[in-house]
Amino acid sequence: MAKGSTTAPGQLIAFLNALSFGDLDAISAKLDEARASCLDLGQPELAAKLEEASSALRTADLKTYRRNIETVVSRLGHLK
Repeated sequence: MAKGSTTAPGQLIAFLNALSFGDLDAISAKLDEARASCLDLGQPELAAKLEEASSALRTADLKTYRRNIETVVSRLGHLK
């Protein structure tokens, strides 16, 4: 995803679903990109969920991290 460009909900879903492996810094950077894309789409509540996911990841709360990612993906599916 390029910074400053608007990402379609379907592209954002694929991007978020691919966040399974990698170092924490790389995943955090991708979450930041996805959060910015949600804001570009006019979805501040989804951006907030991604911020919660990022915070959960930093504290090793993987259950909360995954739940927030799944919530965002589900809600983005309704925007298609």
